[in-house]
Amino acid sequence: MSNNKIRKSLVASALVGTFALTSSAFATDLKDLHQEGRQIQRAAVQSQEKINTIYEQTQELLGEYRQVVDQTENLKVYNDFLATLVADQQRQVNGLQRQIDGLEDTRKGTVPLMFRMIDALEEFVKADMPLRTERRLDRVEKLREVMSRSDVQLSEQYRQILEAYSIEMGYGSELASFQGTLQFEGQDITVDYVHVGRLALMASSLDGKAAWVWNKQTSSWESLPAEYLNSVTQFIKMARREATLEMDRVPLFAAE
Repeated sequence: MSNNKIRKSLVASALVGTFALTSSAFATDLKDLHQEGRQIQRAAVQSQEKINTIYEQTQELLGEYRQVVDQTENLKVYNDFLATLVADQQRQVNGLQRQIDGLEDTRKGTVPLMFRMIDALEEFVKADMPLRTERRLDRVEKLREVMSRSDVQLSEQYRQILEAYSIEMGYGSELASFQGTLQFEGQDITVDYVHVGRLALMASSLDGKAAWVWNKQTSSWESLPAEYLNSVTQFIKMARREATLEMDRVPLFAAE
């Protein structure tokens, strides 16, 4: 074999070796490149998953934040509403307190007046004609008892006093008859009383044979002449609805 052929053969062998080495290295680099690519892809997927998780968490937090903001606004509106109610209630309380203070002042002036009204009523009954005097004085005592009771309101106490005055006024306009005992000249006589308002208070014995009239000027009973017996009897019948109401003679004493 000539030297040229030998050199060509060596060169070809060198080229083949070099190509083989290069191909092997290239194959190794490509394999590594694929592995790195897959790793990068896996890392990218993991990163995307993390990003998705973070995004979801962010959305949840944002939703919670918005909910808290809405609740805060609602609470603020509600608190403002409550504050308005409390302020209005406080104004009402202040108004009621002023009324209570005013009622207390009124009470301080009303209570003494009520006691004076009871005293005046008692004096009037004692000075009046003996018309159911015992019953009327009992009513006055009951008024004093009511005034001493803490469980009876002031308005009710005042109402009962006015009611007693109303009853007294009624005596002055009614024609009424009732039975009782008359003390005359040391004797207790059972009689039928009859009064024409406060114009006249008369009495008749049960047998109708005697009659009396109360003299306001002398504050005593006086016998009536026989001519008045029928009139007194007739007034008793009219008071009992046993006779028609009509004018009749009434014994009166002229005022001085």
